[in-house]
Amino acid sequence: MGANVWKPHVVVAAIIERGGRFLLVEEHTEFGLRLNQPAGHLEEGESLLDAVRREVFEETAHHFEPEALLGVYRWRHPQKPERTYLRFAFTGRVTGFDASAALDHGIVRALWLSAEEIVALRARHRSPLILDCIRDYQLGRRYSLDLISDYPDSPGEREAS
Repeated sequence: MGANVWKPHVVVAAIIERGGRFLLVEEHTEFGLRLNQPAGHLEEGESLLDAVRREVFEETAHHFEPEALLGVYRWRHPQKPERTYLRFAFTGRVTGFDASAALDHGIVRALWLSAEEIVALRARHRSPLILDCIRDYQLGRRYSLDLISDYPDSPGEREAS
């Protein structure tokens, strides 16, 4: 096996709609100020559900409870062809807000936008996954969280998450 072993970047994202508006973040990226759903990398030893809860809170100060898997998306970054993302997108509900929480480094703000506003701002999207996930959400795609099995790092009983 060669020294350069390819592996995708595993990320989680939350597609959260409330009152016809979707929760997005505005963030600094190497390509300038961009919009994205609350999203981030899966950390070692973390379940997908714990990761999406954590990322939503760190980026928006909102507590999030995932209720369904929206989909799994593979996307190769066009400006960085060596970088492929494997995105697990979840839908769910906001269960609280902590106004005193500091947002993650690089996050400028969290904002609620209509689908029409998000489409109008597509030139500022971090990836095409934003609109794809909103489209799938609007189509009613939802998959049971039972599809996901998480095996703890320590020996013992398997946990569904």
